[in-house]
Amino acid sequence: RMELRRSSFYSTLDLVPQLEHYASTLPHSKSRPSLEALRRAFEVISSLPTTDSGNEESQSPKEKAPVRFGWVTGVMIRCMLNIWGVILFLRLSWIISQAGILLTCLIILMSVTVTSVTALSISAIATNGRVISGGAYFMISRSLGPEIGGPIGMVFSFANALACALNTVGFAEVVRDLMLEFGVVMVDKDSDVRIVGVITVTILLLISMAGMEWESKTQILFFIVLMVSFSNYLVGTFISHGPEKEAQGIFGYRSDIFISNLKPDWREPEGTFFQMFAIFFPSAIGILSGANISGDLKDPATAIPKGTLMAIVWTTVSYLVISVTVGSCVIRDASGNISDIMTGNVTDGCVDLGCTLGWNFTECIQSKSCKYGLANNVKVLGQISGFYYLITAGVFAASLSSALGFLVSAPKVFQCLCRDKIYPYIGFFAKGYGKNDEPLRAYILCYVIAVAFILIGKLNTIAALISNFFLCSYCLINFSCFHASITNSPGWRPSFHYYSKWTALFGAVISLVLMFRLTWWAALVTFSIIFFLFGYVNYNKPKVNWGSSVQAGTYNMALSYTISLSGVEDHVKNFRPQCLVLSGPPNQRPALVDFVGSFTKHISLMICGDIIMEKERQTRPQEATDWLVKWMNKRKVRSFYTPFTADTLRVGAQHLVKLQLYYSPESIEDYINTIYDTFDSNYCLCILRMMDGLDVFDQFDFEENDDQPSPERVSADGISDKGDSDQIKTVFQNDQGKKTIDVYWIADDGGLTLLVPYLLTKRKRWHSCKVRVFIVGDEQNMLFVAVTFQIHRTSTNFSSSCSYFSLNRFVDSVAPFMLHDEQQECVSVQAMRQSAPWKISDKQFEAFRLKSERKVRLNEIIRRNSQHAALVLVSLPVPQSDCPSALYMAWLDALTCGLHCPAVLIRGNQQNVLTFYCQ
Repeated sequence: RMELRRSSFYSTLDLVPQLEHYASTLPHSKSRPSLEALRRAFEVISSLPTTDSGNEESQSPKEKAPVRFGWVTGVMIRCMLNIWGVILFLRLSWIISQAGILLTCLIILMSVTVTSVTALSISAIATNGRVISGGAYFMISRSLGPEIGGPIGMVFSFANALACALNTVGFAEVVRDLMLEFGVVMVDKDSDVRIVGVITVTILLLISMAGMEWESKTQILFFIVLMVSFSNYLVGTFISHGPEKEAQGIFGYRSDIFISNLKPDWREPEGTFFQMFAIFFPSAIGILSGANISGDLKDPATAIPKGTLMAIVWTTVSYLVISVTVGSCVIRDASGNISDIMTGNVTDGCVDLGCTLGWNFTECIQSKSCKYGLANNVKVLGQISGFYYLITAGVFAASLSSALGFLVSAPKVFQCLCRDKIYPYIGFFAKGYGKNDEPLRAYILCYVIAVAFILIGKLNTIAALISNFFLCSYCLINFSCFHASITNSPGWRPSFHYYSKWTALFGAVISLVLMFRLTWWAALVTFSIIFFLFGYVNYNKPKVNWGSSVQAGTYNMALSYTISLSGVEDHVKNFRPQCLVLSGPPNQRPALVDFVGSFTKHISLMICGDIIMEKERQTRPQEATDWLVKWMNKRKVRSFYTPFTADTLRVGAQHLVKLQLYYSPESIEDYINTIYDTFDSNYCLCILRMMDGLDVFDQFDFEENDDQPSPERVSADGISDKGDSDQIKTVFQNDQGKKTIDVYWIADDGGLTLLVPYLLTKRKRWHSCKVRVFIVGDEQNMLFVAVTFQIHRTSTNFSSSCSYFSLNRFVDSVAPFMLHDEQQECVSVQAMRQSAPWKISDKQFEAFRLKSERKVRLNEIIRRNSQHAALVLVSLPVPQSDCPSALYMAWLDALTCGLHCPAVLIRGNQQNVLTFYCQ
């Protein structure tokens, strides 16, 4: 531990690089000091934790370390045992009789091609970072994200449970046949398979639950038995056989038998190339057995590539050797009757290859009653071997080892899926027990599924179902590798270099094609399940961040599109309002956030800006940004949140909305100057006014007392410690019904004043609202507006004088900000103007009197016509440079005074955002 605290060359607080600092996927390591700590080393160096090595030595002895396996026992032997399954001993000879030696070798090589490419992709993903338990699910989910990883985890776990059932049924068939040889029948042929299968899988469950150490020892025993069985078979092919074996179609190595068995001989409806491929392919699915127990490997990054590829090489050789040798020694059909031996050279009426070998099997061939030969007897490998029962032991070892391997793999994968909490109601199976974190509950679930399919009792039916599930998994594993490669993410740097993104893409495509070519209806069912599970995860959006290649791809796509747009001039038809919302902390002003979100969601950019003053930065919680983002996400507001620190309010315009809109001279000057800056920068501007104000800080519930403060307090800047739970409903979240949206389009600003209400009516809550446009102009202008909205024709005279009462109220509102310079001496007037530039001189008030009266008159019209409106939008006047801040603020107040609905003062930047003609 002291070694890990070694200081760097620069300072005693700074540390030298340590590998363990980079083992965590978290963005910041707890062991590494922050930049702030390094900057203030003199304050924090005394607070560093001291290491008491004596205490550590005096602690109680550690528990026994969990079992960890190397690449041979953990991956290679495990994969080989799962590849050498029941298909090898019980179906390979039958496939050769149907497809012939050449096509059987092609089937083997096609399967190996798919699995080899997938193994290369697995190796690349496994060496790109730490692989914990979860195997294929972990790799896919961390590469493509939870939306794809979750469905594959479910399907892959289920496929492994089916594979366990497949191999158990194969074992049960052999036991049933042995029982028949000794005349033992429990119920009937099919029921006996089911009974033996259930008993067998129960015993395997007990071995699995005993722990990985016992399971590994059992697998090594099975491996030894298999090696002896193979040796026994190869020796048997060279032993000369007597008439009894020849009557069963076994003649030893003969060139004419080899040539005859080269070509296919399709029989029965199921005799097609791809049907044979579908039945054989499950024998190659064991390549993931080592990766599935990645959490139990000493070094997964080394063990998975080396062990998986070596297992594929040796098992491929064994399958090809057995296919060629058995096809060179055994004919397709034989009766097993010694009396069928031919005497002399009489071959009249004799058919098939047996005639040239001295045997006449014509009768059984024509009546299709032959019981022996490649096409009729699944025990050919045992009959040709030196000692029959050693092959039977090999069948037992192959089927039981594969069943045990899949029974272990399925729960391991499912446990990892459950722990990620992507789907509900499955967390119960995430619990692990013992030093190896054994998923005992998941073992029971896998056992139940396996028993259910064992009761089907049909080997070929189960094999066809499994093929689709595993091909789908291989497709997505290869696609994960391909997608991670093309995104050019700096985080994609596997130490295994013997892969190609194009071979990975080929593996993905060929797996997809084979799925539909083998069993199209099963492929559709598989993808339907995956799309359903994908839709669920995509809708719920789990709160995980695994740095997936999908995120990298999204970044690349956004970057590419942004660069391509930078060279394209804006067009009026493609205008979208990009809104910077001066909200401060968004949860303080939900009405403002909801209003802008109403017309920007799924249409254009929205950014909530929040300036943090230096004095507030010290009291602001570190998690404030995360809380506010969660608040917006829960409110379903599609917006960026951008906090930053500034020294002055004018530089940080976002902070201005934190000010109460009372007539404080300093706040008025900064507020109006920000509006001036906006216009000077040629930006559009929108100001929302609510009758009750925008700041909801006083609505937060402070349920606390002085003695026991609540843990959910609101901090100094109004950010709640409870994160996204303080959701306050605003008028913009209500269904507006059939109210009206009244637009007072007083100035031609380019059309933004009309575009915003149009976008609002596209929302469900505002869809029934009628937009009324009040406009000053001739009939031609009214016709232009009527293209989109219905013009509300009113007899109101815009140019008439305002009422005495309204004008008096306006004069009273600006009275505190009058300079009254005509009553002062010249020297004092100049000093007052410099100290209070926002104040209004008598001359300025008279110069702008007509404009002020027009604003008051417009407010009278608005109050008369729009008292029951859902929303009022009014063209925002552009202030002249010599207009005092207080006077302009009084205009804004006068325009929206007395309204009981939200009012929006809006102004475009004089550039077209609407087009009447499609150009």
